[in-house]
Amino acid sequence: MSSSVASELSRRLAQDAEAVCRYYLSNGRRHGRYWIVGDARNTPGRSLYVRLTGPESGKGAAGHWTDAASGEFGDLLDIIRESDRLNDFSDILDEARRFLSLPRDEPRHQQAFYRNERKTGSPDSARRLFSMSRPIAGTLAERYLDHRGISTQQDLENLRFYPRCYYRSGNEAPETWPAMIAGVTDRKGKITGVHRTWLDRMGRDKAPIPSPRRAMGELLGNGVRFGAPLDVMAAGEGIETVLSARCLLPSMPMIAALSSAHLAAILFPKGLRRLYVLRDNDTAGERASSTLIDRARAERIEAIVLSPALGDFNDDLRRHRKARLQAAVRDQLASHDIDRFMSPAR
Repeated sequence: MSSSVASELSRRLAQDAEAVCRYYLSNGRRHGRYWIVGDARNTPGRSLYVRLTGPESGKGAAGHWTDAASGEFGDLLDIIRESDRLNDFSDILDEARRFLSLPRDEPRHQQAFYRNERKTGSPDSARRLFSMSRPIAGTLAERYLDHRGISTQQDLENLRFYPRCYYRSGNEAPETWPAMIAGVTDRKGKITGVHRTWLDRMGRDKAPIPSPRRAMGELLGNGVRFGAPLDVMAAGEGIETVLSARCLLPSMPMIAALSSAHLAAILFPKGLRRLYVLRDNDTAGERASSTLIDRARAERIEAIVLSPALGDFNDDLRRHRKARLQAAVRDQLASHDIDRFMSPAR
C-alpha cells in the first residue's frame, strides 16, 4: 500500500480533526485548540492532546497528538488504529475511508484518486448534479419511496430525481441508471454534497448493482435536511429511516446523516433545545447514537433516543401497521411534543 495513500487519508482526517475525535475519542472533550482524553484507546482522562487546528504538515499540524503520560505521539490514523484495535494496515485505511465516505482503492492502472481528489466528487460537481435533477413528484424516486411504505410528504426540496445517472464499478465500463438524488446541506442551507440511490428501471427497488448507494462532496457535520430549523429536531442515519419517522412526525425537522460515522458528527443548528436520535438497531448505530447523545448533552441540548422494534424505522413502517408504530413512538416522545408534531392516528 502506497505511503502517499496513507498521507492523503491522514490529511483528509486532519481537516475534520474535531469530528474524528468526537467519534473515535468520545470519552474526551475539546479544550481550546485541543481535544483531551486519557489515551489513544479512548480511556477517560487528560493525558493525550490532539491538536484540532494548525498547518497541514510539520510542527503544530492539525491532527497530531501526544500522550504526555506515555510519550507516544502520532496522527489520526494512529488514533483509528488504537481506538478500534486494528492491527492490519489495510484495515486501518479501510476504516478511515469509511469515515470519510471515500471509495475503496481503484485498480492501479487507473488515475490515482487521493492526491487529486476527482473533480466528479467535489461539492461543485454535487451542486451541478443536483441542479440538473428534477423534483421527485411523479418520478421513479417517488414510486421507490412508496414501495418502501413512505408516503409523499412536505419539505422534500432536498430530494430530486435524475433519469440517467452514471454508475461505475471498478474498471468496468460506466452505465446509467435512474437515481434518487439527495442534496446534502450545511447549517446555512448550502449544498455541500449529494447522495445517490440508484434505482431499478421500474422504481420498485434499488438497482441490481454492487453499490447502489454512494455519496460525494463534503459530508462531515452536514446531512440531508427535511423541514426548517426549530428548537426540536430528529437525526438518523439513512434517508428512508428519517422519512419513515416523518410519516409519524410530519412537522418535526429532521436530518439524515447518511452513515453512523456522520450521524455521530452532525453539527447542531443554533437554538436547538431538544434532539431526538433515530437509532438503528446494530452495533454501529448504538455507538453513533451514544456519541451524538454525549455531544448534545455537553452542549446542554436534551437528547432522547427513539428506538425501532426491528432494524430501523423503515423496517418497522413496512412490517407493522402505522397505528402500532405511532403508539410505540408516542411512548418515547416528550409529552409536550406529542400534540405539536405527531400526526393523528389512522
